[in-house]
Amino acid sequence: MGQSLVSVVIPCYNYGKFLPEAIASIENQTYQNWEIIISDDGSDEDTLKVVSDFRNHPLIRIIYLENGGPSRARNIAIRAAKGKYILPLDADDLISPAYMETAIRLLESNHNLGIVYCEAKFFGSNNEKWDLPEYSFPAILLGNRIFVTSFFRKQDWEKVGGFDEDFLDEWEDFDFWLKIIKLGRNVHRIEEVLFHYRKGHMSRCVKKGRELLPLFE
Repeated sequence: MGQSLVSVVIPCYNYGKFLPEAIASIENQTYQNWEIIISDDGSDEDTLKVVSDFRNHPLIRIIYLENGGPSRARNIAIRAAKGKYILPLDADDLISPAYMETAIRLLESNHNLGIVYCEAKFFGSNNEKWDLPEYSFPAILLGNRIFVTSFFRKQDWEKVGGFDEDFLDEWEDFDFWLKIIKLGRNVHRIEEVLFHYRKGHMSRCVKKGRELLPLFE
């Protein structure tokens, strides 16, 4: 298996209390050729202190932004990424140790594979399995079934123009996947729970005009 660099991009808005767990889940990966790029999206709480605690980590870079929402924060981080493959990870979520190794093996063996994701489970206030239908086409046109913490190639992100920053209501990932699929890329779901999605808190804040809108799970 090749050892291509994976860039994990973490947009972070006032999620300092969760960030160390997310980073630890990356450090515990069986695949170790990775970097982390944290986009601090205008945090105004203790998150700034937590983020700065990682400034001397040799594999972590930090970008400080004015608040503009997760699409913009992801795009800026991906633009700075050095990796061949990209994995977005929200600061309050976790990945299992084998996720990166399993996904990269698939991507390296199939050059037309554009999206690799897995099965998922909730944690926090809800510990059930996330019962998402498996990807199929054209069924995905009726509704998203691929969460944002999925692997894709940076070159495909460049081809489709990244995440649409006009989306502020969690539809940006659906739009992005449809653009990659339109390139003719294949999609693969790993039949194993390797992603853990936190439930039971305010998920993020985004800006609409001058007003900050909280989005709840």
